Amino acid sequence: MTEAGARRTRVGGSFGRGLRAARAATAFLPTRRLAAAIALLAPLWLLAYTRAGALPALAAFAIVALAALRDALWLPSARDIEVETTLPETVGIGDRVASEYRVRSRWPARLRFRLHDALPDALERTPEAAAAPLVPLVGWASDGPAIPLAAHEEVALPVTVEGRRRGTYGVGTVVLRVIGPLGLAQRSLSYTLRADDGSERAREVTVTPSLSGVRRYRLLTVQHRLRDAGVRALRKRGGGTSFANLREYSVGDDPRRIDWKASARRQKLVTREYAVEQGQTVVIAVDAGRLMTQLADPLPRFEYALSSALVLADVAIGSGDLVGLLVFDDEVRAWVPPARGLPALQRLRDALIPAQTRMVEPDYALAFRTLASRHRRRSLIVLYTDVIDARASQSLIAHTARSAARHLPIVVALRNDRLVAAAVPDPFSGTAALYESAAAEELLSARDDALLRMRRAGVSVLDVSPQRLSAAVINRYLEVKARAAL
Repeated sequence: MTEAGARRTRVGGSFGRGLRAARAATAFLPTRRLAAAIALLAPLWLLAYTRAGALPALAAFAIVALAALRDALWLPSARDIEVETTLPETVGIGDRVASEYRVRSRWPARLRFRLHDALPDALERTPEAAAAPLVPLVGWASDGPAIPLAAHEEVALPVTVEGRRRGTYGVGTVVLRVIGPLGLAQRSLSYTLRADDGSERAREVTVTPSLSGVRRYRLLTVQHRLRDAGVRALRKRGGGTSFANLREYSVGDDPRRIDWKASARRQKLVTREYAVEQGQTVVIAVDAGRLMTQLADPLPRFEYALSSALVLADVAIGSGDLVGLLVFDDEVRAWVPPARGLPALQRLRDALIPAQTRMVEPDYALAFRTLASRHRRRSLIVLYTDVIDARASQSLIAHTARSAARHLPIVVALRNDRLVAAAVPDPFSGTAALYESAAAEELLSARDDALLRMRRAGVSVLDVSPQRLSAAVINRYLEVKARAAL
């Protein structure tokens, strides 16, 4: 490019930026008040055709035009107002999170505004009880009352959102519709919310499996109130179950730990020392097949399984165990090798975020082959799934029974509460309802037969409602820990 061409490019670019800046500075929209004022002055145009009425009509319209211009000139720019949000970067699905928008003014005059946001569909705005004197309607379609904003002051607008679909989503653009002091002109100011780390990255919200259970059990553990959540505290007998060494008997030692053979050889009392096992392995396997798509009011059973899996992982990691994850349907959808510590919990959570169910039959053979090839250490395998009948569950029964020789499998069968309710006959509902009740009872009977076959094969089965899932699974996990079954 020649020097003259480069100069023209710079001049053209500067002129274009200046033109855009001038357009943004003078861009404003009329308000309903201005439209009403013009409508009220419309009859004066009829007098404008007369000699006596022309001057009053022009004067009235000039006054309105000057007032609207003065109102527009007193509108601030986007640099004069700051908008922030306290919306957290992580929201659990089905969890309600209270947050707020904070609007801070640098403008020397009093203003009024309406706030409009564009939250993703994965976040559902929930009705908020008016605890504050001013709760505006927030949303693109809202036309609620204008919020007053004094000079150099800050206003907080509360909003409560609920996670509805897992994934990572942008918060979207926030627009302030700022109204002038006279209420005749308004301007739209657009803001892109930034992340909390101070970078220029746009703010995002990650909808994860429900975290309320994790927080609840952590809080109850700190307050020693796990019984309130249905968790039974099992006391482990003795100091440990793994033999460590022999030492000379001391007064106060448990007489049951005296090693009489070693005492006879040494001609003095010798006692055994035991160490408490650390680093047991828990592998959480979650079925993402078609049966897990059924609703359990208000979420699919798959979401309850993911939430319970996250709670179990948090409890197991807090106990010092290694925790891994397998999500499968007719393919392996996610595999996280067993590890310990908070980084392991973060990896499990990240693997569960994109997990989705599909209308396919789960391939249990593939799931157990994956475990056999990628993890050979004896482990507690907690499998979240459901069964219909013995024939449809033959693969699950065969592989869980076979894995019981190496691992300790626990099949968590999520009960279909609607099916259980439908199996109760109502004699006043008519013939069709009785047939439906009989069909539901037949399905439940076949399901019970399948679960019974697994129990007879030595597989631990937990048949539980989705609403009571977490407490039941934690209880079974604590029983395994207390009895040193691994």
